[in-house]
Amino acid sequence: MEKKKKITAVIPCYNEEAVIELFYKEICRAAGCLAARADFEFMFVNDGSSDRTLEKMRALRKKDKRVCFLSFSRNFGKEAAMYAGLEHATGDYVAVIDADLQHPPALLIPMFDAVTMEGYDSAAAKRITRTGEPKLRSFISKGFYRVFAKLSQIEVVEGEVDYRLMSRTMVNAVLQMSERNRFTKGIFSWVGFQTKWIPYENVERAAGKTKWSFWKLVKYSMEGIIGYSTMPLALVSLIGVLFCICAFIAIIYIVIKTILWGDPIGGWPSLACMILGVSGIQLFSMGILGQYLGKTYLEVKNRPIYVASLVETNEAEEAADGEAEPQRKKQGL
Repeated sequence: MEKKKKITAVIPCYNEEAVIELFYKEICRAAGCLAARADFEFMFVNDGSSDRTLEKMRALRKKDKRVCFLSFSRNFGKEAAMYAGLEHATGDYVAVIDADLQHPPALLIPMFDAVTMEGYDSAAAKRITRTGEPKLRSFISKGFYRVFAKLSQIEVVEGEVDYRLMSRTMVNAVLQMSERNRFTKGIFSWVGFQTKWIPYENVERAAGKTKWSFWKLVKYSMEGIIGYSTMPLALVSLIGVLFCICAFIAIIYIVIKTILWGDPIGGWPSLACMILGVSGIQLFSMGILGQYLGKTYLEVKNRPIYVASLVETNEAEEAADGEAEPQRKKQGL
């Protein structure tokens, strides 16, 4: 009889005390539907929560040994939490899923079918509606996907979310991408592998508030563009060439005008506007260069992606028991 596969569900959590127990019930229901074909491990990652999220994780682990968790020393961000979960996952297949129930756990069933029966390396969810999402946020999100597609050579599917199930081979490939400035959607696309897209309708949070403010989303979008495209640098160079051409034409115009008509005093308002405009373009260009330089600076410092203050997994407990056994024998226990 073929041995059952193991699925590790990686669940990043930041101040999710209001929803974590509801999520656990829903994912247990999905795990029950797959019980004949796969065992489950629930890998919660506490991303420096300031509420009772860690306490809830501990309570869940006491009653269910399938529940494992990591706790960060502070808030390192969702990208770091996903990386940590993937790094500690022991399953043959690994799923990344949010705890707020906006990623329906029931989708794990068709995802598992796709990677085990249809030959895909990954099955990922994409939203076909944005019900309940502010219109401005939806507009900016759609605009980002279009801009990103034009600026980079990485394919990001409009409406895709972080929710996906991956084979162990793909997970290992993702873990090799150990950069500090992480844009996971880009990483999933960059490593390749065949992916089946599973559409679903947007679901509102079951409880609590979203942790993604407008400016956090803008910053995250900039991370993606800077991390996977050098096109902004090329655009800055092109703007510089265009301004040089314009300046050369303007110089010729001013020289000819002065020779023919004189007028040494007039034109200072237009000159002031030109100076301000060119200065603005220069500062904008320096800002883009600074962004790339700053990211490079952070990468070469080679700091860890996260720091875990607490790790409670079955693997860690077994390792601790293995180290403790020789000590018991020495002490005659």
